[in-house]
Amino acid sequence: MPISNMPIAERVARVLAAQAARRQAHGTDDEAVNRTVDETWPQFTDNAIEVLKTLREPDATMAQAGNLVNWQSMIGAAIDGAAGPPRTP
Repeated sequence: MPISNMPIAERVARVLAAQAARRQAHGTDDEAVNRTVDETWPQFTDNAIEVLKTLREPDATMAQAGNLVNWQSMIGAAIDGAAGPPRTP
């Protein structure tokens, strides 16, 4: 399984920033959206942490698929790691 070098909170924040940028872009090219994401993702970090917090409790399908202790440990580590300083590009 590939492992990302980017913290999960930043990845989620970038997704949220991209959604917001695309809504505002109204047909602007992808490069402009990417630049906007690079500049604005830190503003979405609190929202990303809230998304991670909702994942602390898996649903029934998720619970059947894997180890709950590992899941909760991984999500807890992601939330705790998000409390640190943001990664710089």
